Amino acid sequence: MTDTTAFDWRSLLLKWSGEWADSLPDGEMRGKDDEAARRVRWLGFPPASEERIAAMEERLGRRMPPSYREFLKVSDGWRHAGGFVWLLAGTEDARWHNNESGLADVFEEYLDEDAGPEERREADIWRRGLQLDVESDITHVLLDPGDVDEDGEWAVYTWASWRAAPPERHANFLAFMRDMYREFHSLRAHRSDGEPEFANDTTRKLDALVEEARAEALRGGWERAGKALDEAKEYGRPRAVGLGDQIRRLLGQTHMVYFDGLVTDPQYAPELLPPLVAEHAAHSYRDDSTLTFHLRGADDDLVSLAYATLDQVRNGTYRYTASGPFGEAVERARELARWGDTDEAWRTLTNALPLWEPLGPDHLAPLGWVADPVLGPLLTPERGRELLSTPRGGQAGEAPRPTAGLDPGNLAWLAEPDPGNNRTSYRFVLVEGVEPEELPGRLADGDGIVLNEPMTLWEARHRSLHSQREFSSYDDRALMAVGRAGTGWSFAFDGDPAPFHRQRFVSPAAAAGTGTRTVVVWSGLRTWHGEPFFHLSVARDGAEQYAFTYADGEVRQSGEIPRALDPSRFFGDLADGAEAERSLLEAVAGEFGAHLPRHAIVNGRLHTFATRSWTRPPRDGETYAVIRMR
Repeated sequence: MTDTTAFDWRSLLLKWSGEWADSLPDGEMRGKDDEAARRVRWLGFPPASEERIAAMEERLGRRMPPSYREFLKVSDGWRHAGGFVWLLAGTEDARWHNNESGLADVFEEYLDEDAGPEERREADIWRRGLQLDVESDITHVLLDPGDVDEDGEWAVYTWASWRAAPPERHANFLAFMRDMYREFHSLRAHRSDGEPEFANDTTRKLDALVEEARAEALRGGWERAGKALDEAKEYGRPRAVGLGDQIRRLLGQTHMVYFDGLVTDPQYAPELLPPLVAEHAAHSYRDDSTLTFHLRGADDDLVSLAYATLDQVRNGTYRYTASGPFGEAVERARELARWGDTDEAWRTLTNALPLWEPLGPDHLAPLGWVADPVLGPLLTPERGRELLSTPRGGQAGEAPRPTAGLDPGNLAWLAEPDPGNNRTSYRFVLVEGVEPEELPGRLADGDGIVLNEPMTLWEARHRSLHSQREFSSYDDRALMAVGRAGTGWSFAFDGDPAPFHRQRFVSPAAAAGTGTRTVVVWSGLRTWHGEPFFHLSVARDGAEQYAFTYADGEVRQSGEIPRALDPSRFFGDLADGAEAERSLLEAVAGEFGAHLPRHAIVNGRLHTFATRSWTRPPRDGETYAVIRMR
């Protein structure tokens, strides 16, 4: 609660008037009143006496809210409230709007039966509001006697049709005038070429605040720095937006984050262009010309760099680099992340962060990496806060507590429902003692099969379907992501497998297990289609050791199965498929000491390849269809 009656109106209005007078370019005055106001350095009018205020209240039938009354005692009206209200009403000109504009009817046309109280209030205000705008650029200012707080203050609503936005609410008249003072500053800060710089005690104080916020951000005090930059941004201070956008982007915010004033500077473009174009690329409906709008003022070379970076981001080939020890850590982190160890990749980056050096004084943190297809998925809001809290760029401060890892280090997470409950069936292969690059040679047909560039499983499936020219109702070539599955193991994972056919299924365990040990799991205990099923097979040196398949309500098994994996322990009563699935996955992880990286599989980008078919060839008399596309 703010005591609006104790506010020093005269100091604010005098300062505002003097700054307006000093900043007014020749030829911008609207008439003799502006000339007189400039000469006396006063945008207001003589104060209203208590009698004039009382007469106004008698005419309107209501006592005015406290902050408006106190304002009138200092100035009976105001010129140039912000940039679009040229004359604000005093005691004589304030009047009830009474839907004179017809806007109540216009707003009501868009209301439906689900409209909430706020939407109905926006429509009704045109009937009950007290109009304060006398002369304006089609901008309405209404005091709302239907929106009153505990201090008797009326909210102020402003609306202009050309803004294409709903009415803006200000808590009271004092808050409205403060906002208009900020708007005045913001508009004056963006001067045209040849106009003198807008400088005064207020701007100098704000610019000093921005500089201190910059240093505070590098010390790890991003919250305090962010608040200071937000305040300076409201006044249009030129550095505040670009600095604040760097903080916002690392917190996961992308809306209206354009790094204004910095992204077109060649000094900072290598770090700030990539996240800007990556956000543009993520919204494919955007015409590429909108990117040029955010690069206005940039030279031709920088615009060319932006579009070249956009192409790299779209085709997945953009690769973030940095100099010095931090750059070396970036390369190590990428190598870890591309094989699924995203937690260790993140630790590698943050451990080297104190050694990072900015490209210039307005560079707060490394940012280009968020556009890297492999490194970008490492970022979460929690990790962004950790990065921002870490002292860097030569500044000293207290290191933050590391964020918790994102990978549980097990297999049981596969039994947990995912958003949308889409992961009801999946399959994976674990191979011991080999690197992920070697998996195509063990699981795919032909020699020379290489891994695709890292991409999400959705991207991989989309590209595979786009390039595929033959489709068979019998073949089952799995598109699998690969990586490391803990100490000594590599994995291949398919999160969207074809339907399971027990009679035709052939486990790849034996073929992939030459000279090593291989584990194959295919789970469909929560599948939406058909009966629940689960398969496990283990091979060593190219020969299957043991296997079991649960399907059609029965278990078929072979070989000597370890007690920990005995299917009778899991399928006695399959009332809860998810619980049986979890228990099975825990048993597999315990038996082999392997795990799958959840964050990399669900949110990251991994190398992929297509395996040989998981089904046997058709037998005599079995029919199938093949579609070939030219």
